[in-house]
Amino acid sequence: MYAVLRQGTHQYRVTPGDTIQVEKISAEKGDTIDLEEVLLISGKDGVELGSPRLSGVTVRAQVLREGRGKKVIVYKFRRRKGFAKKQGHRQSFTELRITGFFKDGEEIEASA
Repeated sequence: MYAVLRQGTHQYRVTPGDTIQVEKISAEKGDTIDLEEVLLISGKDGVELGSPRLSGVTVRAQVLREGRGKKVIVYKFRRRKGFAKKQGHRQSFTELRITGFFKDGEEIEASA
């Protein structure tokens, strides 16, 4: 059983128990959040595909931590012009553990 969800500008394929890093969201460590942008869900009843998303389907996740990713170096250079510029960037993220899938408030059972 898995689901494809959209969080921020990215899409993630998740199963219960997965840990993912999404763009930073406003939630405290230990909070439980519902992600409602579910695009596809696959289970024992087959595959349900939304257009563009499924209504009534949510993915529940627990916030594990917030942090910042590895530094990405941005180096700009123009040859023969004497121009060079070096910058660094660290993207903030929120780490989530997927706890279950829900449809109309009832948990969807995992296939055997």
